[in-house]
Amino acid sequence: EKIRVDGTSEEGSSHVDESMITGEPVPVKGEPGDAVTGATINQTGSFVMNVGKVGADTLLAHIVAMVSKAQRSRAPIQKVADSVARIFVPLVILASVLTFIVWAVWGPEPAMALGLVNAVSVLIIACPCALGLATPVSIMVGVGRAAREGILVKDAEAIETAEKIDTLIVDKTGTLTEGKPEVTAFHPAEGADEASILAAAAALEKHSEHPLARAIVRLAETRGVNLPSTEDFQSTTGGGISGKVAGNSWKVGKKDFAGDPPASLATAADAEQQQAKTIVWVSRDAEVLAFFAISDPVKQSTPAAV
Repeated sequence: EKIRVDGTSEEGSSHVDESMITGEPVPVKGEPGDAVTGATINQTGSFVMNVGKVGADTLLAHIVAMVSKAQRSRAPIQKVADSVARIFVPLVILASVLTFIVWAVWGPEPAMALGLVNAVSVLIIACPCALGLATPVSIMVGVGRAAREGILVKDAEAIETAEKIDTLIVDKTGTLTEGKPEVTAFHPAEGADEASILAAAAALEKHSEHPLARAIVRLAETRGVNLPSTEDFQSTTGGGISGKVAGNSWKVGKKDFAGDPPASLATAADAEQQQAKTIVWVSRDAEVLAFFAISDPVKQSTPAAV
């Protein structure tokens, strides 16, 4: 359900999709005392919240106000245009008046009519109205279009400065990536039974709502692995999950949680981490048997977008 207003979680816990604000696809776990933002979406679990801000005071309302303010802001180039127009407009009016006088005094008949027509022509052609209108109109349209595309611009000066950008640094997953982590490599230890390890890990991960857990379960489903039943499932915050499968104690999670891996697995994991992949370790009865390398694939549209 969509969260309607800003506030603070009072009791209960849940995972909240905050991608609308942060761009991060991974839901954030909320505990009592954590801030809750309006327009984000509650996913798994329920909680009671204390409303702190409503209406124009909410974060979403502030974003809308920022876009509106950016549309009304003035770019540095507009100041130049206004300065030129401040001098140019009086000169154009003077030229128009002089044109009327010259045609009225020395022009052919009907002198007054021709003088008026030519004076108005000078005024229409030479008056720099476009000089003063083009910049604010383009800023208003540009900021509005950017907002519809999910791009927030602080002010008009930022748009003008953006023309000089030659380097783009992006740190948000879900922007250039799919926002759906996938297992890119599965490394069992030498001599280990790959199928049984994958089956046990996926069986445990099936009880978890974590995006990395879903990636492991999808891998097992893709390979047609039958998942065994599990017992004593436990989830350790910041560590991983554990439980019993076929009478053995299994752990899936971080390195410190699962145990010390063999040197060969540790070396392979380091190589995967150098490629910005997340490592999930698997151990049975305190013996590390394998690891999953998980990453968020780059969208096919990313090269064109960049």
